[in-house]
Amino acid sequence: MRIRIVDAFTDRPFGGNPAGVLLLTDAFPDDAWLQRVAAEVNLSETAFAHPLPARSEADWALRWFTPATEVDMCGHATLATAHVLHTTGAATGTVSFAARCGTLTATARDDGAITLDFPTSPVTPAEAPDGLSQALGAAPVSVYDSGPDVGDLLVELADEKAVRALAPDLAALARCSRRGVIATAAAEDPARGYDFVSRCFFPNVGVDEDPVTGSAHTVLAPFWSARLGRTELTGFQGSARTGLVRTTLLGERTLLTGAAVTVIDGELLA
Repeated sequence: MRIRIVDAFTDRPFGGNPAGVLLLTDAFPDDAWLQRVAAEVNLSETAFAHPLPARSEADWALRWFTPATEVDMCGHATLATAHVLHTTGAATGTVSFAARCGTLTATARDDGAITLDFPTSPVTPAEAPDGLSQALGAAPVSVYDSGPDVGDLLVELADEKAVRALAPDLAALARCSRRGVIATAAAEDPARGYDFVSRCFFPNVGVDEDPVTGSAHTVLAPFWSARLGRTELTGFQGSARTGLVRTTLLGERTLLTGAAVTVIDGELLA
């Protein structure tokens, strides 16, 4: 069985967010095996996909696992899967996926980038949980809930410097949300090529800090589009690896665009 490691939301190796990708020929094996493989790969997500019969709701079935659990939505591992399908000739043009969060599509662009069509995650104002400021090490300007598909707290901080300087207490942060926390602020200098900055911490699913998070941008897109008055934006995720996500808000859907690079192509023997 072929297994690939793909760096997503980057145009060069060793940047963006790495994901494991396994294309299966038939139905998913049992959940325990999928989870063991994801734990062995030990990246923030490993994607498993298999083709669906003709006239199904989608072209491929898709699931995502962190080293600790299955998740409902993952952007970067979907981008990585679409990249593998297109670079191996298993798909052309637009490919659709049946996933836990609904039907998703990925369209290859002429410039080599891939655009994902995901459900928008509307944000609603929320009370800051007790201990949030201490866990983050920064005082929130505002706090929002991201809804059931994502399950994170969106925390606006004062400025880009505050987001970049975060060194949270992850054990304490795990008590503040269902999955984790998205910290964000407006870009200090939009001339650098991005409109807002973010960092994402998901200790409840075994991911201390995610390098570049597609699902978080389905939350960030409506939040910053409302603030900045534009439907097309670029987000910079300020992790150690960094990455850019271009977003287009289309009401109940959000388009996420980025590039990807395969860095490892091997064989799973187990």
